[in-house]
Amino acid sequence: MAVFRVSGVFEKPLRKTSFSIEVEASSQKVALEKAYSLIGSKHRVKRENIKILSVKEVKPEIQ
Repeated sequence: MAVFRVSGVFEKPLRKTSFSIEVEASSQKVALEKAYSLIGSKHRVKRENIKILSVKEVKPEIQ
């Protein structure tokens, strides 16, 4: 499984809020769906009010 950083903006009635989250997924498509799900459930925003700006794979850091 790879780690993807999903960035974008979501709109609430009085403001726009930017976000950037990291999700573990098998592909970009799955990462995008997880991001929609997480943002929607956490902030009570519908998918039509979420605009994804980028989905990039993040290389894991070795500690």
